[in-house]
Amino acid sequence: MASLQGGYPFRGSIEESADGSTLAVQMKDVDPDNGVNWSGVIRTSLAGRKHPDWLKAGDVLFVSKGARFYAVCIDEPPSAAVCSPHFFLLQVLPRAALLPAFLAWQINQPPFQRQLQQAAEGSSQLSIRRPVLESLTLSVPSLADQQRIVDLVDLARRERRTLHQLIHNREQQLQALAEGLAHAAQAAH
Repeated sequence: MASLQGGYPFRGSIEESADGSTLAVQMKDVDPDNGVNWSGVIRTSLAGRKHPDWLKAGDVLFVSKGARFYAVCIDEPPSAAVCSPHFFLLQVLPRAALLPAFLAWQINQPPFQRQLQQAAEGSSQLSIRRPVLESLTLSVPSLADQQRIVDLVDLARRERRTLHQLIHNREQQLQALAEGLAHAAQAAH
């Protein structure tokens, strides 16, 4: 249903280059709730001979190393972009009845996460090997059901942002109230 390949094989650390033609997505640029923060992605120049697998809208980046394994479905990159080797790049095959956003969502859910945690290897840093990821089981409902789930996930994300904004607004209101009381107390003395 999806092809799977490793990220671009950078030799050593990724060097930032202001006039580089390629964006290099790294772990710090990706968040399971917000996807890729394109404004923070560095520009670089690709030095290797390997033809890059350019990122495109609908690709799924899977974080395969670290304390937490998760996937994000990316939106359209602002320019030519690759991902670092800390990711697996999953691309839904053209005729597969699978929505990329649904694939990313399912990978992030507890049943799939339990499979990942059981399969993780390593002592100092956990990682998921490619054959392990390829062997894990997905549940794929109809495209209509997948779309309903993706829509529900988007709604929950918007609700979470709105709730955080309401909390922030209330905290500012309380701080302003406290400042007003402090000024009134100082003026009374």
